Amino acid sequence: MARRSATHVKHDASFLGIFKSSKVAFAFGLIIMDALLVALIITYVPYTKIDWDAYMSQVSGFLEGERDYSNLKGDTGPLVYPAGFLYVYSAIQYITGGEVYSAQIFFAFLYLINLGIVLFVYVKTDVLPWWGLSLLCLSKRVHSIFVLRLFNDCFAMTFLHAALALLLDQRWHLGLIIFSVAVSIKMNVLLYAPPLFLLLLKALGIFGVISTLASAALVQILFGFPFLISHPVAYVSRAFNLGRVFIHFWSVNFKFVPEPVFVSKGFAISLLTTHLVVLAAFSHYRWCKHEGGLLNFLHSRYVAMKMKFAGLSSSNSSSRILKKEHIVTTMFAGNFIGIVCARSLHYQFYLWYFYSLPYLLWRTPFPTLLRLILFMGVELCWNVYPSNIYSSLLLLCLHLVILYGLWSAPTEYPYVDDKPTTKKNK
Repeated sequence: MARRSATHVKHDASFLGIFKSSKVAFAFGLIIMDALLVALIITYVPYTKIDWDAYMSQVSGFLEGERDYSNLKGDTGPLVYPAGFLYVYSAIQYITGGEVYSAQIFFAFLYLINLGIVLFVYVKTDVLPWWGLSLLCLSKRVHSIFVLRLFNDCFAMTFLHAALALLLDQRWHLGLIIFSVAVSIKMNVLLYAPPLFLLLLKALGIFGVISTLASAALVQILFGFPFLISHPVAYVSRAFNLGRVFIHFWSVNFKFVPEPVFVSKGFAISLLTTHLVVLAAFSHYRWCKHEGGLLNFLHSRYVAMKMKFAGLSSSNSSSRILKKEHIVTTMFAGNFIGIVCARSLHYQFYLWYFYSLPYLLWRTPFPTLLRLILFMGVELCWNVYPSNIYSSLLLLCLHLVILYGLWSAPTEYPYVDDKPTTKKNK
Protein backbone atom coordinates (compact mmCIF):
# COMPACT_ATOMS: atom_id res chain seq x y z
CA MET A 1 0.00 0.00 0.00
CA ALA A 2 2.84 2.34 0.91
CA ARG A 3 4.60 1.42 -2.33
CA ARG A 4 1.48 2.27 -4.34
CA SER A 5 1.19 5.60 -2.53
CA ALA A 6 4.83 6.43 -3.27
CA THR A 7 4.27 5.56 -6.94
CA HIS A 8 1.24 7.87 -7.13
CA VAL A 9 3.21 10.69 -5.54
CA LYS A 10 6.01 10.17 -8.05
CA HIS A 11 3.59 10.24 -11.02
CA ASP A 12 1.80 13.31 -9.65
CA ALA A 13 5.09 15.15 -9.16
CA SER A 14 6.18 14.19 -12.68
CA PHE A 15 2.89 15.40 -14.14
CA LEU A 16 3.04 18.70 -12.26
CA GLY A 17 6.62 19.18 -13.36
CA ILE A 18 5.67 18.72 -17.00
CA PHE A 19 2.62 20.95 -16.67
CA LYS A 20 4.66 23.74 -15.10
CA SER A 21 7.37 23.65 -17.76
CA SER A 22 7.62 26.62 -20.05
CA LYS A 23 7.38 24.43 -23.15
CA VAL A 24 4.00 23.04 -22.08
CA ALA A 25 2.72 26.53 -21.27
CA PHE A 26 3.88 27.70 -24.69
CA ALA A 27 2.13 24.72 -26.31
CA PHE A 28 -1.16 25.62 -24.61
CA GLY A 29 -0.72 29.19 -25.77
CA LEU A 30 -0.23 27.97 -29.35
CA ILE A 31 -3.46 25.98 -29.20
CA ILE A 32 -5.41 29.02 -27.98
CA MET A 33 -3.92 31.31 -30.63
CA ASP A 34 -4.48 28.74 -33.37
CA ALA A 35 -8.10 28.33 -32.27
CA LEU A 36 -8.61 32.05 -32.87
CA LEU A 37 -6.89 31.80 -36.26
CA VAL A 38 -9.06 28.86 -37.31
CA ALA A 39 -12.20 30.78 -36.28
CA LEU A 40 -11.11 33.72 -38.44
CA ILE A 41 -10.41 31.44 -41.40
CA ILE A 42 -13.87 29.86 -41.21
CA THR A 43 -15.50 33.28 -40.88
CA TYR A 44 -13.69 35.19 -43.61
CA VAL A 45 -12.14 32.72 -46.09
CA PRO A 46 -14.56 31.12 -48.60
CA TYR A 47 -15.01 27.37 -48.41
CA THR A 48 -13.60 25.43 -51.40
CA LYS A 49 -15.88 22.73 -52.78
CA ILE A 50 -13.83 19.65 -53.69
CA ASP A 51 -14.72 16.26 -52.17
CA TRP A 52 -17.42 17.03 -49.59
CA ASP A 53 -20.39 16.38 -51.89
CA ALA A 54 -18.78 13.15 -53.10
CA TYR A 55 -18.24 12.04 -49.51
CA MET A 56 -21.87 12.73 -48.65
CA SER A 57 -23.11 10.85 -51.74
CA GLN A 58 -21.01 7.81 -50.88
CA VAL A 59 -22.16 7.89 -47.26
CA SER A 60 -25.81 8.26 -48.31
CA GLY A 61 -25.55 5.14 -50.44
CA PHE A 62 -24.10 3.24 -47.50
CA LEU A 63 -26.80 4.46 -45.11
CA GLU A 64 -29.48 3.47 -47.62
CA GLY A 65 -28.26 -0.12 -47.42
CA GLU A 66 -25.82 -0.48 -50.30
CA ARG A 67 -23.04 -2.94 -49.47
CA ASP A 68 -21.47 -3.38 -52.90
CA TYR A 69 -18.44 -1.10 -53.04
CA SER A 70 -18.64 -0.90 -56.82
CA ASN A 71 -22.00 0.89 -56.45
CA LEU A 72 -20.86 3.45 -53.87
CA LYS A 73 -19.99 6.51 -55.95
CA GLY A 74 -19.88 10.29 -55.78
CA ASP A 75 -19.19 13.32 -57.95
CA THR A 76 -15.47 12.52 -58.07
CA GLY A 77 -15.88 8.82 -58.87
CA PRO A 78 -16.18 5.50 -57.02
CA LEU A 79 -15.41 5.05 -53.34
CA VAL A 80 -11.75 4.06 -52.87
CA TYR A 81 -11.37 4.22 -49.07
CA PRO A 82 -11.78 1.39 -46.52
CA ALA A 83 -14.93 1.04 -44.45
CA GLY A 84 -13.75 3.18 -41.54
CA PHE A 85 -14.16 6.19 -43.83
CA LEU A 86 -17.88 5.42 -44.21
CA TYR A 87 -18.44 5.13 -40.47
CA VAL A 88 -16.63 8.38 -39.72
CA TYR A 89 -18.40 10.43 -42.37
CA SER A 90 -21.75 8.83 -41.57
CA ALA A 91 -21.31 10.17 -38.05
CA ILE A 92 -20.34 13.59 -39.43
CA GLN A 93 -23.39 13.64 -41.67
CA TYR A 94 -25.58 12.79 -38.69
CA ILE A 95 -23.99 15.48 -36.51
CA THR A 96 -23.87 18.24 -39.13
CA GLY A 97 -26.86 17.30 -41.28
CA GLY A 98 -24.49 17.42 -44.24
CA GLU A 99 -24.14 21.21 -43.92
CA VAL A 100 -20.72 22.55 -44.82
CA TYR A 101 -20.57 25.32 -42.21
CA SER A 102 -21.39 22.92 -39.36
CA ALA A 103 -18.82 20.50 -40.74
CA GLN A 104 -16.20 23.26 -40.78
CA ILE A 105 -16.77 23.88 -37.09
CA PHE A 106 -16.49 20.15 -36.46
CA PHE A 107 -13.20 20.02 -38.39
CA ALA A 108 -11.94 23.05 -36.48
CA PHE A 109 -12.24 21.07 -33.26
CA LEU A 110 -10.60 18.10 -34.99
CA TYR A 111 -7.73 20.37 -36.04
CA LEU A 112 -7.18 21.52 -32.46
CA ILE A 113 -7.39 17.97 -31.10
CA ASN A 114 -4.81 16.81 -33.64
CA LEU A 115 -2.57 19.78 -32.83
CA GLY A 116 -2.83 18.99 -29.13
CA ILE A 117 -1.81 15.36 -29.71
CA VAL A 118 1.13 16.37 -31.90
CA LEU A 119 2.30 18.92 -29.35
CA PHE A 120 2.08 16.20 -26.69
CA VAL A 121 4.39 14.01 -28.78
CA TYR A 122 6.84 16.87 -29.29
CA VAL A 123 6.89 17.81 -25.61
CA LYS A 124 7.39 14.18 -24.54
CA THR A 125 10.37 13.77 -26.87
CA ASP A 126 11.81 17.24 -26.19
CA VAL A 127 13.70 17.38 -29.50
CA LEU A 128 12.68 20.91 -30.55
CA PRO A 129 13.40 24.14 -28.68
CA TRP A 130 10.30 25.73 -27.19
CA TRP A 131 9.96 28.31 -29.97
CA GLY A 132 10.21 25.57 -32.62
CA LEU A 133 6.76 24.29 -31.63
CA SER A 134 5.27 27.35 -33.35
CA LEU A 135 6.26 25.85 -36.71
CA LEU A 136 3.44 23.34 -36.26
CA CYS A 137 0.93 26.19 -36.52
CA LEU A 138 2.39 28.08 -39.49
CA SER A 139 1.17 26.11 -42.51
CA LYS A 140 -1.36 27.85 -44.72
CA ARG A 141 -1.95 24.63 -46.66
CA VAL A 142 -2.63 22.51 -43.55
CA HIS A 143 -5.19 24.98 -42.20
CA SER A 144 -6.87 24.88 -45.59
CA ILE A 145 -6.92 21.06 -45.69
CA PHE A 146 -8.72 20.91 -42.37
CA VAL A 147 -11.31 23.71 -42.38
CA LEU A 148 -11.66 24.70 -46.04
CA ARG A 149 -11.47 21.25 -47.70
CA LEU A 150 -12.73 18.79 -45.04
CA PHE A 151 -10.62 15.90 -46.35
CA ASN A 152 -10.60 12.45 -44.76
CA ASP A 153 -6.81 12.75 -44.45
CA CYS A 154 -7.53 14.88 -41.38
CA PHE A 155 -9.13 11.98 -39.53
CA ALA A 156 -6.58 9.43 -40.71
CA MET A 157 -3.65 11.49 -39.47
CA THR A 158 -5.33 12.44 -36.19
CA PHE A 159 -5.81 8.76 -35.37
CA LEU A 160 -2.23 8.06 -36.49
CA HIS A 161 -0.86 10.72 -34.17
CA ALA A 162 -3.03 9.36 -31.35
CA ALA A 163 -1.57 5.89 -31.97
CA LEU A 164 1.94 7.34 -31.87
CA ALA A 165 1.21 9.04 -28.54
CA LEU A 166 0.12 5.68 -27.13
CA LEU A 167 3.29 4.00 -28.37
CA LEU A 168 5.34 6.53 -26.42
CA ASP A 169 3.68 5.17 -23.27
CA GLN A 170 4.51 1.59 -24.40
CA ARG A 171 0.81 0.85 -24.93
CA TRP A 172 1.45 -1.28 -28.00
CA HIS A 173 -1.83 -3.19 -28.23
CA LEU A 174 -4.04 -0.12 -27.95
CA GLY A 175 -1.67 1.82 -30.19
CA LEU A 176 -1.94 -0.84 -32.91
CA ILE A 177 -5.74 -0.82 -32.65
CA ILE A 178 -5.86 2.96 -33.14
CA PHE A 179 -3.31 2.65 -35.93
CA SER A 180 -5.59 0.15 -37.67
CA VAL A 181 -8.52 2.56 -37.29
CA ALA A 182 -6.41 5.18 -39.08
CA VAL A 183 -5.68 2.71 -41.90
CA SER A 184 -9.41 2.01 -42.22
CA ILE A 185 -9.96 5.68 -43.05
CA LYS A 186 -7.16 6.08 -45.58
CA MET A 187 -4.45 3.68 -46.69
CA ASN A 188 -1.61 6.20 -46.73
CA VAL A 189 -1.13 5.36 -43.03
CA LEU A 190 0.40 2.06 -44.20
CA LEU A 191 3.57 4.03 -44.99
CA TYR A 192 4.16 3.85 -41.25
CA ALA A 193 3.75 0.05 -41.20
CA PRO A 194 7.36 -1.04 -41.95
CA PRO A 195 8.99 1.09 -39.21
CA LEU A 196 6.16 0.21 -36.83
CA PHE A 197 6.71 -3.50 -37.40
CA LEU A 198 10.41 -3.06 -36.69
CA LEU A 199 9.60 -1.27 -33.43
CA LEU A 200 7.23 -4.07 -32.45
CA LEU A 201 10.00 -6.62 -32.94
CA LYS A 202 12.29 -4.53 -30.77
CA ALA A 203 9.83 -3.85 -27.97
CA LEU A 204 7.88 -7.10 -27.64
CA GLY A 205 8.38 -10.83 -27.54
CA ILE A 206 7.06 -13.04 -30.33
CA PHE A 207 3.67 -13.52 -28.70
CA GLY A 208 3.36 -9.79 -28.09
CA VAL A 209 4.04 -9.08 -31.77
CA ILE A 210 1.52 -11.70 -32.90
CA SER A 211 -1.21 -10.49 -30.53
CA THR A 212 -0.78 -6.81 -31.45
CA LEU A 213 -0.89 -7.59 -35.17
CA ALA A 214 -3.93 -9.79 -34.61
CA SER A 215 -5.65 -6.91 -32.82
CA ALA A 216 -4.97 -4.62 -35.76
CA ALA A 217 -6.20 -7.23 -38.25
CA LEU A 218 -9.36 -7.78 -36.22
CA VAL A 219 -10.23 -4.08 -36.53
CA GLN A 220 -10.05 -4.33 -40.32
CA ILE A 221 -12.21 -7.46 -40.33
CA LEU A 222 -14.85 -5.97 -38.05
CA PHE A 223 -15.02 -2.68 -39.96
CA GLY A 224 -15.20 -4.42 -43.32
CA PHE A 225 -17.49 -7.25 -42.19
CA PRO A 226 -20.76 -5.92 -43.74
CA PHE A 227 -19.01 -5.69 -47.11
CA LEU A 228 -16.86 -8.80 -46.82
CA ILE A 229 -19.86 -11.08 -46.26
CA SER A 230 -21.82 -9.64 -49.19
CA HIS A 231 -19.34 -8.46 -51.87
CA PRO A 232 -15.82 -9.32 -50.66
CA VAL A 233 -14.03 -8.94 -54.01
CA ALA A 234 -15.50 -5.51 -54.69
CA TYR A 235 -14.59 -4.33 -51.20
CA VAL A 236 -11.00 -5.57 -51.15
CA SER A 237 -10.22 -4.55 -54.73
CA ARG A 238 -11.55 -1.00 -54.30
CA ALA A 239 -10.83 -0.19 -50.67
CA PHE A 240 -7.27 -1.58 -50.78
CA ASN A 241 -6.28 -0.83 -54.37
CA LEU A 242 -2.51 -0.35 -54.36
CA GLY A 243 -2.28 0.10 -58.12
CA ARG A 244 -4.14 3.38 -58.56
CA VAL A 245 -2.66 5.84 -61.07
CA PHE A 246 -3.22 9.48 -60.13
CA ILE A 247 -3.72 12.31 -62.63
CA HIS A 248 -0.44 13.96 -63.63
CA PHE A 249 -1.90 17.48 -63.40
CA TRP A 250 -2.43 17.23 -59.64
CA SER A 251 1.03 15.91 -58.81
CA VAL A 252 2.93 18.25 -56.51
CA ASN A 253 6.18 16.27 -56.40
CA PHE A 254 6.77 14.83 -59.88
CA LYS A 255 5.25 17.43 -62.19
CA PHE A 256 8.63 17.74 -63.93
CA VAL A 257 8.37 14.11 -65.12
CA PRO A 258 6.74 13.82 -68.58
CA GLU A 259 3.21 12.45 -68.32
CA PRO A 260 3.84 9.27 -70.40
CA VAL A 261 6.68 8.38 -68.00
CA PHE A 262 4.66 9.44 -64.94
CA VAL A 263 1.80 7.02 -65.67
CA SER A 264 4.04 4.17 -66.81
CA LYS A 265 4.41 0.95 -64.85
CA GLY A 266 8.19 1.18 -65.11
CA PHE A 267 8.23 4.49 -63.24
CA ALA A 268 6.01 3.03 -60.52
CA ILE A 269 8.22 -0.05 -60.14
CA SER A 270 11.39 2.04 -59.98
CA LEU A 271 9.94 4.21 -57.20
CA LEU A 272 8.75 1.14 -55.28
CA THR A 273 12.18 -0.45 -55.61
CA THR A 274 13.84 2.74 -54.41
CA HIS A 275 11.42 2.90 -51.48
CA LEU A 276 12.25 -0.65 -50.38
CA VAL A 277 16.02 -0.19 -50.83
CA VAL A 278 16.10 3.04 -48.81
CA LEU A 279 13.93 1.49 -46.08
CA ALA A 280 16.26 -1.49 -45.90
CA ALA A 281 19.32 0.79 -45.76
CA PHE A 282 17.89 2.90 -42.94
CA SER A 283 16.79 -0.23 -41.08
CA HIS A 284 20.21 -1.84 -41.36
CA TYR A 285 22.54 1.11 -40.86
CA ARG A 286 20.43 3.48 -38.76
CA TRP A 287 17.53 1.96 -36.84
CA CYS A 288 19.24 -1.37 -36.04
CA LYS A 289 22.82 -0.14 -35.83
CA HIS A 290 23.10 -0.89 -32.11
CA GLU A 291 21.76 -4.41 -32.66
CA GLY A 292 24.48 -5.17 -35.23
CA GLY A 293 22.41 -4.38 -38.31
CA LEU A 294 19.05 -5.50 -39.63
CA LEU A 295 20.02 -9.08 -40.49
CA ASN A 296 21.68 -9.67 -37.14
CA PHE A 297 18.68 -8.19 -35.35
CA LEU A 298 16.21 -10.38 -37.27
CA HIS A 299 18.38 -13.42 -36.55
CA SER A 300 18.35 -12.60 -32.85
CA ARG A 301 14.56 -12.37 -32.94
CA TYR A 302 14.43 -15.72 -34.72
CA VAL A 303 16.66 -17.34 -32.11
CA ALA A 304 14.56 -15.83 -29.31
CA MET A 305 11.43 -17.24 -30.95
CA LYS A 306 12.96 -20.72 -31.21
CA MET A 307 14.02 -20.60 -27.56
CA LYS A 308 10.57 -19.47 -26.55
CA PHE A 309 8.84 -22.32 -28.35
CA ALA A 310 11.39 -24.71 -26.92
CA GLY A 311 10.56 -23.46 -23.43
CA LEU A 312 14.09 -22.18 -22.80
CA SER A 313 13.19 -18.52 -22.15
CA SER A 314 10.68 -16.64 -20.04
CA SER A 315 7.60 -15.07 -21.59
CA ASN A 316 8.90 -11.51 -21.39
CA SER A 317 12.62 -12.08 -21.93
CA SER A 318 12.44 -10.32 -25.31
CA SER A 319 10.39 -7.34 -24.14
CA ARG A 320 12.27 -4.07 -23.84
CA ILE A 321 11.39 -0.42 -23.31
CA LEU A 322 12.24 1.79 -26.26
CA LYS A 323 13.24 5.40 -25.90
CA LYS A 324 10.54 7.83 -26.96
CA GLU A 325 12.91 9.59 -29.35
CA HIS A 326 13.74 6.31 -31.08
CA ILE A 327 10.05 5.48 -31.56
CA VAL A 328 9.17 8.86 -33.04
CA THR A 329 12.30 9.15 -35.18
CA THR A 330 11.81 5.70 -36.67
CA MET A 331 8.11 6.25 -37.36
CA PHE A 332 8.49 9.72 -38.85
CA ALA A 333 11.58 8.86 -40.90
CA GLY A 334 10.02 5.66 -42.23
CA ASN A 335 6.94 7.55 -43.37
CA PHE A 336 9.10 10.32 -44.88
CA ILE A 337 10.97 7.79 -46.99
CA GLY A 338 7.60 6.72 -48.41
CA ILE A 339 6.73 10.36 -49.11
CA VAL A 340 9.98 10.93 -51.00
CA CYS A 341 9.32 7.85 -53.15
CA ALA A 342 5.57 8.42 -53.70
CA ARG A 343 4.64 8.65 -57.37
CA SER A 344 2.10 11.38 -56.81
CA LEU A 345 1.44 13.72 -53.91
CA HIS A 346 -1.79 15.70 -54.13
CA TYR A 347 -2.26 18.90 -52.16
CA GLN A 348 -4.11 17.24 -49.28
CA PHE A 349 -1.30 14.69 -48.98
CA TYR A 350 0.89 17.36 -47.39
CA LEU A 351 -0.90 16.43 -44.17
CA TRP A 352 0.72 12.99 -44.36
CA TYR A 353 4.05 14.38 -43.19
CA PHE A 354 3.81 18.08 -42.36
CA TYR A 355 3.58 17.52 -38.61
CA SER A 356 6.73 15.40 -38.70
CA LEU A 357 8.81 17.98 -40.59
CA PRO A 358 10.03 20.08 -37.63
CA TYR A 359 10.93 16.94 -35.71
CA LEU A 360 12.83 15.42 -38.64
CA LEU A 361 14.66 18.68 -39.34
CA TRP A 362 15.86 18.85 -35.75
CA ARG A 363 17.11 15.26 -35.98
CA THR A 364 19.48 16.30 -38.76
CA PRO A 365 22.95 17.75 -38.04
CA PHE A 366 22.07 20.90 -39.99
CA PRO A 367 22.36 24.37 -38.43
CA THR A 368 19.11 25.94 -37.28
CA LEU A 369 19.06 28.49 -40.11
CA LEU A 370 19.24 25.75 -42.74
CA ARG A 371 16.48 23.83 -40.96
CA LEU A 372 14.20 26.87 -41.13
CA ILE A 373 15.06 27.46 -44.80
CA LEU A 374 14.18 23.85 -45.62
CA PHE A 375 10.93 24.10 -43.69
CA MET A 376 9.91 27.32 -45.44
CA GLY A 377 10.97 25.93 -48.81
CA VAL A 378 8.75 22.85 -48.44
CA GLU A 379 5.83 25.01 -47.34
CA LEU A 380 6.36 27.31 -50.32
CA CYS A 381 6.30 24.42 -52.79
CA TRP A 382 3.03 23.14 -51.35
CA ASN A 383 1.41 26.55 -51.80
CA VAL A 384 2.25 26.90 -55.50
CA TYR A 385 -0.99 26.26 -57.42
CA PRO A 386 -1.03 24.67 -59.83
CA SER A 387 2.31 23.00 -59.30
CA ASN A 388 4.84 23.34 -62.08
CA ILE A 389 8.14 21.88 -63.22
CA TYR A 390 10.19 24.17 -61.00
CA SER A 391 8.13 23.87 -57.80
CA SER A 392 7.98 20.07 -58.01
CA LEU A 393 11.69 19.76 -58.79
CA LEU A 394 12.51 22.07 -55.89
CA LEU A 395 10.29 20.01 -53.57
CA LEU A 396 12.09 16.80 -54.54
CA CYS A 397 15.47 18.45 -53.94
CA LEU A 398 14.37 19.68 -50.51
CA HIS A 399 13.10 16.21 -49.63
CA LEU A 400 16.42 14.66 -50.67
CA VAL A 401 18.40 17.17 -48.58
CA ILE A 402 16.29 16.33 -45.52
CA LEU A 403 16.70 12.61 -46.21
CA TYR A 404 20.47 13.06 -46.45
CA GLY A 405 20.42 14.92 -43.14
CA LEU A 406 18.57 12.04 -41.47
CA TRP A 407 21.05 9.57 -42.93
CA SER A 408 24.11 11.51 -41.76
CA ALA A 409 22.82 12.23 -38.24
CA PRO A 410 24.41 10.28 -35.37
CA THR A 411 22.43 7.32 -34.10
CA GLU A 412 21.39 6.99 -30.48
CA TYR A 413 20.99 3.89 -28.36
CA PRO A 414 17.33 2.87 -28.76
CA TYR A 415 16.59 1.30 -25.38
CA VAL A 416 15.93 2.84 -22.01
CA ASP A 417 18.34 0.34 -20.39
CA ASP A 418 20.01 -3.00 -21.02
CA LYS A 419 17.64 -4.99 -18.87
CA PRO A 420 14.56 -6.81 -20.22
CA THR A 421 11.41 -5.17 -18.95
CA THR A 422 8.81 -6.93 -16.87
CA LYS A 423 6.31 -4.15 -17.50
CA LYS A 424 3.01 -5.55 -18.63
CA ASN A 425 2.06 -4.56 -22.16
CA LYS A 426 -1.27 -2.76 -22.14
